[in-house]
Amino acid sequence: MANSAATPVKVLGTPGPAGRASPEVSQVLTKKKLQDLVREIDPNEQLDEDVEEMLLQIADDFIESVVTAACQLARHRKSNTLEVKDVQLHLERQWNMWIPGYGSEEIRPFKKACTTEAHKQRMALIRKTTKK
Repeated sequence: MANSAATPVKVLGTPGPAGRASPEVSQVLTKKKLQDLVREIDPNEQLDEDVEEMLLQIADDFIESVVTAACQLARHRKSNTLEVKDVQLHLERQWNMWIPGYGSEEIRPFKKACTTEAHKQRMALIRKTTKK
């Protein structure tokens, strides 16, 4: 391997000296889109500037982590192309999220969360006390 030395690559969107994403990258979720989303939910709600910044940062971090993990899955498949199924698999396995309308059209069964023994005992106690 003559060219096995790793070359440093600037990852777009990585924090710069001020802790903000590099300016050459456009954010997926902008402040305007976030404000529109909040207005859609509650027209009277107004977010503080700090809250907006935090939500935008959380969204950017989430997107970055999903894309990174999906790229690792694509690499594991020995593919140079990131496909919808890579993103879907990560979202389903790590975040228990299923985005309908993308990828396979099979109907996914609802996965009921398993209940612990302590929860069953609490529920039995609640049922017993409400019957009295």
